[in-house]
This record gives sequence, C-alpha cells and structure tokens, in this order.
Amino acid sequence: MEEKSVLAVTMGDPAGVGAEVIVGAYHTGHEDADLLVVGDAAVVRKAVEVTGADVDVRSVSDVTDARFEVGTLDVLNLNPIESHEWGILRKENGVASLAYVERAIDLAVDGDVDGIVTAPINKQATRMAGSEHAGHTGLLASRTGVDDYSMMLIESDLRVTHVSTHVPLREACDLVTTENVLDTIRVTREGLLDLGLSEPRIAVAGLNPHASDGGLLGDEERTEIEPAVERAREEGIDVEGPESPDTIYVQAARGRYDCVVSMYHDEGHIPIKMLGFSEGGEVSGVNMTIGLPIVRTSVDHGTAFDIAGEGIASPRSMEDAIEAATKAVENRRTRGNHRV
Repeated sequence: MEEKSVLAVTMGDPAGVGAEVIVGAYHTGHEDADLLVVGDAAVVRKAVEVTGADVDVRSVSDVTDARFEVGTLDVLNLNPIESHEWGILRKENGVASLAYVERAIDLAVDGDVDGIVTAPINKQATRMAGSEHAGHTGLLASRTGVDDYSMMLIESDLRVTHVSTHVPLREACDLVTTENVLDTIRVTREGLLDLGLSEPRIAVAGLNPHASDGGLLGDEERTEIEPAVERAREEGIDVEGPESPDTIYVQAARGRYDCVVSMYHDEGHIPIKMLGFSEGGEVSGVNMTIGLPIVRTSVDHGTAFDIAGEGIASPRSMEDAIEAATKAVENRRTRGNHRV
C-alpha cells in the first residue's frame, strides 16, 4: 500500500473557526492523508470540546514526533497564545496565525511535509501584527520566491482563477495587461494539470460588460486580453476568449470549460460563492494557490468570528481542501513534478 501524503494543516486565527473545522474534518481527511496541525494544541482541544468531535489531540514539538495514529490528531504546538477567547480580534492572534503559516511553508519547502492546507486567518489581525500581505496568497508567493501565481477557486465543476485579487477595483483594471493575463493563463493550466485534468480547456472572461461588445464598452479586450489569448494558443494551450462575463461562468459550470480566468476578485468570486454557500449553512469549495513550488489549498470561507466557539461551523470546505491537496500531491508525483 502506498504511503499516505503528509499535509500540514494550519490552524488559522485562534479566535476563529479554524480549529473547529479541522477537528470536524479529521475523520474524513485522515483517510486521504496524514494530517499535522500547525497551531495551538490547547485551542484545538477546546475545539474538540465544543464540537464533540471523536478525536484525541496530541501535542508535538517537531514534525518527526508525529505518529499519525488513527483517532489522534497531532498538533505541532507552536508559540501557544497566553489567553484565548473565541471571536475576538487581537494582534496576538494575528502574530500566531502568521507563525503557523510561515512554519508550514518552511516544512513544505524543506520536504518535511508534502503540502499544506490552511484554515482562515483574519486580515485585520495580521495587519495589526505587521504583515504587509493582504492574505495567505501574497505571503506564500513571497516566502517561496514566486512571481507568477494566482488564486484558483473550486466549487463542484466550476473552477475560477484571477488576474488580480485583493486590490481596489480601480487598481484591478490597471492590472489587466497582456503579460498579467498570459501569466495567469499559464499557471491556470499548471494548476489544472495538478488536479488531474490532462487536457484542460480554459476560458478567459472579459473585463467590461459583454467583453466590451466589439469595442463599444471599452478596449481592454482588444488591446490587452486578446493578445494574451493568442499568445497562449501559440504555446499550445487550449484557451478561448475574451468571453462575456455574464454568461461564461454558467457555461463553465455546465462542463464546457475546466476553468475561467477572471479579471478581478469579485468577477470570479461571486459565481463560486453562489454555488458554495448553501441555505443550510454548510460551506463547501476550495481555494488553491497555483504557480507555487509547493501544494497549498485552503477553505473557501473566513474566520466567522460570529459563530466561533459554538461548535456549528461546517467542516465541508476543509474536507474539500484536504481532498484537493492530496490529489494535487499525487498528480505532481505522477507527472514527475513534485517540486517540494
């Protein structure tokens, strides 16, 4: 039997639902991979109490001490916080959550784990802690020395990547350049190969309504996006566009395309969120950073301070993220591209 992959799962902001969704996902997740939580063991134990999860917590000081025994969640106990309260915005929690991510990245780069899965951090808390990055993605790229990367959101059969994410909309429009769009198409293809799609079909959304309607509603499609698509085709990538943003996501969700390259954050996030947030409160979907030398996936939701500590946060997205990371690690190995 092939040995399981080892995934470092970062706990996220201690005051959020990260620990709860991790313990909630354990029994599903450990079937696919051995999980090493990077966080605060005391907080994870509190999450077990509030959720009633049937799992023991074992604190370890080094990855080599992890045993990965069935029914026990190993926690790399990193810089335990002095006091803990659910749902509270604190600088100390921002410092802790950044430390978890940085340690997990180092473990993956050094080959001590096969990939990482991240629970949500709070951007306000990490800014209070001095981080210059708006979220995980920029930190991951900076720490691994990568310039060309993107965020891929996955919900059922719909996958979306982004030319830009956490920037003001006015700035996002300026970032729609031929080089940026082309780079995103390239890393999108690599990300789809990681997910096991051997001949990925990619669509590129326009920036303007109706993809500018032949130039009546802007010229970015003609001057920036079309040249990027043409160059990508010359490289052998199966890509079409620019397509009208108000219809292309429906076509992709129905299977015509494997991924849509979006021009900015909300253009890509809104269709994903519409599919991923159900009426029953369950949240599904995966956030995957593509273009990195390591595998990284994440839940597709935030810290949910308003329900943290109540034991009701859905572990579905964490289960999806663990499954996607495991699949990406396996496919990189198969392709001879396990770059860790």
